Amino acid sequence: MNLELSKEDIAFREQVRGFLRDNLTPSLVAAGRKATSVFVEPEFTLPWQKKLHAKGWAAPHWPKEYGGPGWTEMQRYIFASESAIAGAPPLAPMGLNMVGPCIIGYGTPEQKNFYLPRILAGEDYWCQGYSEPQSGSDLASLMLKAERDGDDYVLNGSKIWTTHAHHANRMFCLARTRFDGKPQQGITFLLLEMKTPGITVDPIISLAGEHELNQVFFEDVRVPVVNRLGEENDGWTVAKYLLEFERSGGSSAGLEAGLKRLREAILKDGLIEASLVAKLEQASILLDAIRVTEQRIVASLSAGRPPGPAASMLKVQRTEMMQRIDELAVEASGIYSNVYEPATWHPDSNLEPVGTEALVVATAKYLNNRAGSIYGGSNEVQRNIMAKAVLRL
Repeated sequence: MNLELSKEDIAFREQVRGFLRDNLTPSLVAAGRKATSVFVEPEFTLPWQKKLHAKGWAAPHWPKEYGGPGWTEMQRYIFASESAIAGAPPLAPMGLNMVGPCIIGYGTPEQKNFYLPRILAGEDYWCQGYSEPQSGSDLASLMLKAERDGDDYVLNGSKIWTTHAHHANRMFCLARTRFDGKPQQGITFLLLEMKTPGITVDPIISLAGEHELNQVFFEDVRVPVVNRLGEENDGWTVAKYLLEFERSGGSSAGLEAGLKRLREAILKDGLIEASLVAKLEQASILLDAIRVTEQRIVASLSAGRPPGPAASMLKVQRTEMMQRIDELAVEASGIYSNVYEPATWHPDSNLEPVGTEALVVATAKYLNNRAGSIYGGSNEVQRNIMAKAVLRL
């Protein structure tokens, strides 16, 4: 495994750093650093996406023929790392990282021609209709009914924990089109417009007091059959393909940047306790191990070898490390950790927070990111995958 950057990669890294330096405004950087979850409000992500799209960098993992930049695995890794270090806000993942690759893999030529340019340009903002009130981690038990009526499917039921459904104009969702046989063999993958009559979006306010999640209700919602992705009753295949992207995206650079900012805040404000410093160093060592694992995977992909169960392993490592850093930030906040002042969380806020400025969203992040070890396939499920694939248990 050769982890040394080539001359071309070093030149590319400098190009990325120059672009980030010239295009990241203080407001965008604040949006990235004050993000309380993996989702940032579209008022910040969409302007940033437009800048990246103009450069041809909005979708690093897309094939060049569909609007991707044609980067190598190492270039993608460099771009993700440098973006995180610079504090760039993460783009909304539902379109670019999830449904976009699925449309590339399973869409008809007409679907590709229509949806992909709109996703790249940020014209469509997507949400994901997967979980249901009785079907979370057991996704195959979903019961949103889609009955065929001529050229339409008629949907009745609901979805829950639907992130940014109140912002989205489109949804990709799983619906049940057959009730006999294996549950996985009766699911269909649909693309729909959120303004379709019969759709109602109700907010779910999180423990942190934020509106990020929603429950979506469907009452006789008509979705054209041409908006189906893949074959009828074969949506489970498309869904599994999508989950590969949901679990394998990102890099540890954002975690490293967050840990570095936490350490700087602690040293600046004199919040030095031996036990806290020891925990910071332990986290730093574990992050080094995650980074090396990522680099090994990049080397394998660059050589044309699949990562195998590594996506599951990294999903577990990253989310648990994210939660560990959140816990340290709350501990460092001390008596100020439960001060509730959401007005100071806004990237453009000019209000003086109580406590340390760098830790103002520590508790909100801690509360929101508890879900990180559940969404995208719970970490317990990922460990089962690793047990079967690696240990042959």
